[in-house]
Formats: sequence, C-alpha cells, structure tokens
Amino acid sequence: MSDQSPFDVDVETMTRFVMEQGRKAKGTGEFTQLLNSLLTAIKAISCAVRKAGLAHMYGIAGTVNVTGDEVKKLDLLSNDLVINMLRSSYSTCILVSEENKEAIIVDPEKRGKYLVCFDPLDGSSNIDCLAPIGTIFGIHRKAIGEFILVEQNVKIKKKGVIYSLNEGYAKYFDPALTEYIQRKKFPEDGSAPYSARYVGSMVADVHRTLKYGGIFMYPASKKTPKGKLRLLYECNPMAFIMEQAGGIATTGTQPVLDVKPESIHQRVPLIMGSPDDVEEFLSFVKKHQTSA
Repeated sequence: MSDQSPFDVDVETMTRFVMEQGRKAKGTGEFTQLLNSLLTAIKAISCAVRKAGLAHMYGIAGTVNVTGDEVKKLDLLSNDLVINMLRSSYSTCILVSEENKEAIIVDPEKRGKYLVCFDPLDGSSNIDCLAPIGTIFGIHRKAIGEFILVEQNVKIKKKGVIYSLNEGYAKYFDPALTEYIQRKKFPEDGSAPYSARYVGSMVADVHRTLKYGGIFMYPASKKTPKGKLRLLYECNPMAFIMEQAGGIATTGTQPVLDVKPESIHQRVPLIMGSPDDVEEFLSFVKKHQTSA
C-alpha cells in the first residue's frame, strides 16, 4: 500500500506552465496575462457548452455571421466571453473575430501590444451530434506580425494513412485533387488504401491529423474558388501549429503563412498535414499544371 497522498501528484496545468515560462523569460507579464485571460474565457465557454440546453442556448439566433454561416446562441455567448476577457486583460490592441464584421479596437486606457484573431466556437453547428468543438486563436505582436509559440515538442508523423475532406463536393473538385483522392483509395503500388475521416469541425480534423498523421484538405473548387476557411483566425493559427510540428500547410500554390492578408475575413484554400502526404498532393497539382 502506497503512503503517497493523492495530493502529492504533480499536475502540470496550462496556467502553471504559462506562469513558469513567463518567469523564465523574465518578461513584463503582459503575454502571460493575455494567455490566462484566454484560458479563462475558454473555460467559461466549456462550462456553457456543457450546461447548454437545446432550447435555451443552442437554438438559431436568427442571424448569419459576416462569412455567411448561421449563428448559434452559443457562438454569440462565446464571442462575448472572449472579447470581454481580452479587452479587460490590458494586453490587446485589436481583436478580429469570425462573428464581427469589423476589427474591434480596444479602448486606449486598456490597450496592450497584442493583436488576437479568433474563432470563438469552431464547429458549433455540430454540437447536436456530439462532435468535438473548440476555440481557435492566433496571437500577433503589434508591428511584428509573428505568431507566438506556446506549445512545445508536438511532432506529426512524416507520413500517415488518413485523408480528410468533404467528399460530398467531389463534383466540384479539380482534376489534381480528384486523381490524388483516387490514388489514396486505389494505390497503384499495391499498398493498403488510406482511411477517410471527416468530422466537419476543423479543430477536430486538424487535431486528429496532428496526432495520427495524414492530410487534411479544404481546397479551392468550382464551388469555392477561393476556398472556404478564413485566413486570419482559422488557417494561420492551424498552419503555424502544423509547421511547428514538422508538417506542411499550403494553399496548393504557396505556404499558408506566406499569404499576405487583404481583408480580415479573407478565405484561402487549405491543405495541411504530414510532409510526405502534402508533398505527394502537390506533385499531382504540379503534374496537372504542366499538362494544362
């Protein structure tokens, strides 16, 4: 029988990690305050999601957001929580949300040096089928425009066995994508076919891709020639994480992080995942460009 108390277990919480790293960096504490405010908002969102009744919190709010998606009441609550926490953190200057048409300028007396772009509740349309949901955010420093690394030592497999995209739009796919998917289903070298996995919540599909390897795709098509996912608060944050993990994130023509934003709700095509899988996809793109 162990004499160890259950209270002797050393638990590494996110808050503790952020505070410890802040002390090691000997910084001002502003970035630590920003992350802790985000964590508080995300915890509150999680609590609201768990307690939400379909009739009270999940019903359609009767509007669509600026990118054309139906807005759920939970989306609005989540958006307010993130905005209010970031405004009161005294560490942000500009907030860009999926739910707001214009960027939010923080009042001068509460203004800090960070710009935060976020999707407050990605995948909310899938709550009723118990699909994973989450908050996506990217942090830029005013005048520098770089993402800040907060997760360490996450590495994606060099090659996976899963492909992820909405094949319901197959009639709109370009020839390169069509041939690539066909090759994943019917490999010419006699190897096992890839498995298809698609949740429809970007946070869930990308998280699985990071964990197990493979490729996630929301490409350009005849239906969405500029792609569907938003650059600043969906593609850029996920692309940064993917590249830090050793993966590749591309629009099909250039690295996602090299795209110069032209508007706050700009859409781009997105293909990301294990380097061998993404490079193979790009080889099909190059092949069809050459033969065109």
